[in-house]
Amino acid sequence: MIRRRTTSRILAALTLVAGLLVPSAAASAQQSPQPAGAAGAAHGFQIPQTVVLNGVQMAVTRELVRAGVPAFQTPLAELRQQADAALTTGPWSVMDKPQLPPSNDKHDYLSQAPYWWPTTPATTANPWGCPYVQKDGVRNPAIDDITDHAERGEMFNAVYDLTLAWYYTGDPAYAQRAALDLRTWFVDPATRMNPSLDYTQFIPCMVSGRGIGIIDFSQQFTDILDAVALLNTGAPGWTGADQAGMTTWNKQFLTWLQTSKNASDEAASTNNHGSFFDMQEAALALATGQPALARSIVVTAESKRLDVQIAANGGLPLELSRTRSFHYSTFDLVALTRLAMIGQHVGVDLWHYSTPDGGTLFKAVDFVVPAATGQAAWTYPELQFQAFAAVDVVHAAADAGDRTARAAVAKLPVPPGGDLWLLRPAPEQLDPISGS
Repeated sequence: MIRRRTTSRILAALTLVAGLLVPSAAASAQQSPQPAGAAGAAHGFQIPQTVVLNGVQMAVTRELVRAGVPAFQTPLAELRQQADAALTTGPWSVMDKPQLPPSNDKHDYLSQAPYWWPTTPATTANPWGCPYVQKDGVRNPAIDDITDHAERGEMFNAVYDLTLAWYYTGDPAYAQRAALDLRTWFVDPATRMNPSLDYTQFIPCMVSGRGIGIIDFSQQFTDILDAVALLNTGAPGWTGADQAGMTTWNKQFLTWLQTSKNASDEAASTNNHGSFFDMQEAALALATGQPALARSIVVTAESKRLDVQIAANGGLPLELSRTRSFHYSTFDLVALTRLAMIGQHVGVDLWHYSTPDGGTLFKAVDFVVPAATGQAAWTYPELQFQAFAAVDVVHAAADAGDRTARAAVAKLPVPPGGDLWLLRPAPEQLDPISGS
């Protein structure tokens, strides 16, 4: 009976792929093309309308996981371990912080520039100890007293892990907890964050906020967009009101990204900050029903990002000049490869685009492969080399057809927490340093 059920699920998954990719000639002649979700529904599937992840691939993988295919069982156990831990943490809220942002509204997200220090003791009249001075490279531990940054990161990770665990296992506890976390941070009027980032990386008594802090969100917010898309396939505990609340928040946040000075400053960045900005904006456009805008952002990134960032040999000179050159190279590649995956949703092939100098995204990934696989030393400045930082971007390039990356996959180290690529096939930042 178990074997029959397993075989049935595998056949169903293969039928889904056949129905989506090889429609009959008669159907093609009589009908206009259908979206993937419609084709999947004909076979009893609902294809999640993800913006980075491939929804068809996710639906097929779920059937294979539930069929008990051995290759998926180890990453599933590792994913469940992380999701189980997230069941008892949170929910988190911007209302948790003890400080008031410059707006005097706790619903505004607040983070502080890490290398700026007070010069006088805090008093009732001068609660921040102003004026502040910069100590380059010396991190002020007091910034951790502002809880928004840390709690945002914990919430993003928890929601993604919980949602993926529900999607593959069907355990309602995972979905219900993810829904609570999302509702608390984004939807509930008493605890929600305002859809703006006016007060990121602020410097007390000097600057109320800076565009550089937008990377607090852009680094991982696309995970939230995909998590919501998965929950929208019928997750228990995720309501129509929750979905509508997230859609409203996303639309307002996208408007802020398109109109605020902080966002304009960040969009002008030429390094990884600019890459992550484009990735987030394109994903939000797609998630809010604006595929033409998403396509325009990805197409513009060809000249605005790849031409500027990728050298003829695939190196990323703006990141290679830094003291953490391997980290920042792989970090920027997370943004660029995810942007390429968004491009696949809107008909733009960023993977094969060639810069005027002959650089490509494939070459940029190939550039880090020798060091990632241990075949050669990394010869650029790097204070803490961690080969596993490149694992996901190599997987992404391999899946997109890069031969060098495909050959490298079997030689990659296993990241902390396991290699979860089979279950969440979109690149993540795997090394622990905060990106900037």
